[in-house]
Amino acid sequence: MQASRSSHLVAVLSLAFIAAVWGGGFPATKYALQAGLSVGALLALRFAIGTAGLGACLLLLRIPLRRRAVLDGLWLGLVLTTLFWLQTDGLRFTTTAKSGFITGLYVVFTPMVALLAGDRLRPVHGIGAAVALTGLLLLVRQPGAAWGGWNRGDSETFVAAILCGVHIVLTAHFSRRSSGWVLAFTQVAVTGLLSLGLALALPAPFGFAGALSALARPGTWVALGFMGLLATTLAFYVQSTMQARLGATESAILFSTEPLWTALLAVSGWIPGIREHLSRTQFAGGLLILAATLVAELGPRLLRRLQAQAEDTIG
Repeated sequence: MQASRSSHLVAVLSLAFIAAVWGGGFPATKYALQAGLSVGALLALRFAIGTAGLGACLLLLRIPLRRRAVLDGLWLGLVLTTLFWLQTDGLRFTTTAKSGFITGLYVVFTPMVALLAGDRLRPVHGIGAAVALTGLLLLVRQPGAAWGGWNRGDSETFVAAILCGVHIVLTAHFSRRSSGWVLAFTQVAVTGLLSLGLALALPAPFGFAGALSALARPGTWVALGFMGLLATTLAFYVQSTMQARLGATESAILFSTEPLWTALLAVSGWIPGIREHLSRTQFAGGLLILAATLVAELGPRLLRRLQAQAEDTIG
């Protein structure tokens, strides 16, 4: 019993740390894009670094590549490639803070995707979705702007958030039957290879044009190192192994802190060239999105506890 609780605590702390790392990935990505890297070049380099790091771990630990794990990782890689291209390209058109909060909607989408996999959707999840939608409208609203301020980047990030929910549910399923190391390595390698192929085939702003001048800046390599080693190598290994101890919805609760880290870094000015401002209305929208994630995931537990207390009182 004690070992089980300790294992659960390690998983909770690990995923909470990864949420903070992923929160820092948004401003790091924005910095690299502003430095001149295209979407394709950035993702190809980021996931090449991640693939090298995870590949070295596989060799050192002598972990075999079993067929089922590789196939599971392939499916995860296809989802991961799509969501990262949408999310990264979306950052060219929207702000870092907005991107982080919109992406954070995956916490609401996760139980909805899990419904398609056979889970039951509770009424409180519908309430969470309504609260999140209200927060999203406040977050992106710009009075007098076309479509109320909603832009291409917001749309791409919104779709990416849905795919994040798909990725979390698939990871929760696959990590129970496949090696976390192999899952992490395969999906990162697939994303890197597909990104490289797309970058070579597509013109600007998705190809390698201007990449050399961007890579001449030391800060670009710092951003790539952070994204490749911490936000990719370490993060995907931790997610692929620790999430098996928690499940999809519990993991989503921990991941919900990600946009808060993103917003903090975006408005702090700690990242060179990135100093954003959230109006009171936008800040309130971001808080509503965070509240929606807590309602959707903590609500069922609170209701069960209140129901149990009521039954004990009656009994």
